[in-house]
Amino acid sequence: MKIYTVPSKQAPLKLLLIADPSKTRVQKYLEDGVCYVAEDAGEILGACVISPLAPATFELMSIAVTPKKQFKGIGSKLLKYVIADVKRRGGEKLEVGTGTFGYPLTFYQRAGFRVHAIERDHYVKTYDKPIWESGIQHRDMLRLVLVL
Repeated sequence: MKIYTVPSKQAPLKLLLIADPSKTRVQKYLEDGVCYVAEDAGEILGACVISPLAPATFELMSIAVTPKKQFKGIGSKLLKYVIADVKRRGGEKLEVGTGTFGYPLTFYQRAGFRVHAIERDHYVKTYDKPIWESGIQHRDMLRLVLVL
């Protein structure tokens, strides 16, 4: 598997929409972001985007793995690569927003991210349609930080 960056116009939008269902939001953060893809044998298996937030601080905007390849370590390898690249770019912190429950939260915590803040009703205020996982509606967003 190889991981590399692609121009925003070549970003695998369909894949990124797995992590963030708002096409408008994804297209917006692709404008200033860096898109990474994980590819194996010519097939894109995973993708993510980082955006600068402040000097030495970046935000992981989306990370997704194609459904048939999830839970095989692809997302972890992609995240590890991105963390190393953020360090190379002079980053000192990497932030991410995620729901208050579910697999993504444990995924980030295993990588060393810690809860920094809560944005109450983020998903209700930001998205046109409710976002559900395991029969529960996402409402609040946890802001997690990884100090590099």
